[in-house]
Amino acid sequence: MIKDFTTKLQNSNCKYALYLKRNGESALFEANCEKFSSASVIKVPLLLAWVHLERAGEVDRTALCCLDDEPQVHGAGFSWLLRARRLPYQDVLMMMIALSDNLCTNLIIQKIGIERANRIFRDELGLKGTELQRKMMDFAAREKGLDNWISAQDCIRFYDRIAELTPQEKDWVEPMLRVAGDHLLMRDIPFDTITFHHKIGSIPGVMHDWGYTRDRQLFLLTNEVADEAQMIRFFGEFGHMAVQDLL
Repeated sequence: MIKDFTTKLQNSNCKYALYLKRNGESALFEANCEKFSSASVIKVPLLLAWVHLERAGEVDRTALCCLDDEPQVHGAGFSWLLRARRLPYQDVLMMMIALSDNLCTNLIIQKIGIERANRIFRDELGLKGTELQRKMMDFAAREKGLDNWISAQDCIRFYDRIAELTPQEKDWVEPMLRVAGDHLLMRDIPFDTITFHHKIGSIPGVMHDWGYTRDRQLFLLTNEVADEAQMIRFFGEFGHMAVQDLL
């Protein structure tokens, strides 16, 4: 079944990487590309970078963040519409992950700093192909060729970094991933049948969904997508194959 599915991906002429690992079994990994434009999946290592900094006492998620400290970018999320303009950073992080809120993401980037975030990705989290080059919705930077990048191997490493969190850290990190919406991989799964911690990312030509259940890890990364409607169906097909024995 997986071979037939990867043939479909190959015939679509997209760049892709797919991964599936069940507890106690060897991982399945198929790819024709390693480096991907991140879309919003970069927000997962940003969250992990925050955890690292908080562990070191350099940031505090209970501190208040002013939502007006960054340009009020739109796109995903709605923090720019909120009447309350000061929120705890934990709420800002939650909206960054659960809603993919771009203003909240930029506030987290402002707090951490692009250079420091990249240093943590590389030196502390062991992410060799993840790079933050610009804030969200920064079209001028994008026109200059700046983008945010992830790699397929780093997406596998995300699972290890999540597993290394302390129980107390997992208590506030994992609910953010659990309530993230806009499913791609689980789009064909009946509601409330599987708990899926995940983060999607999508911009024109780029579609990703990275996540995990209680006993398996799975992601599909795609760049250079020509037919987005077709690719949405492919995501649902792969997700269903990956978890059908849990239904």
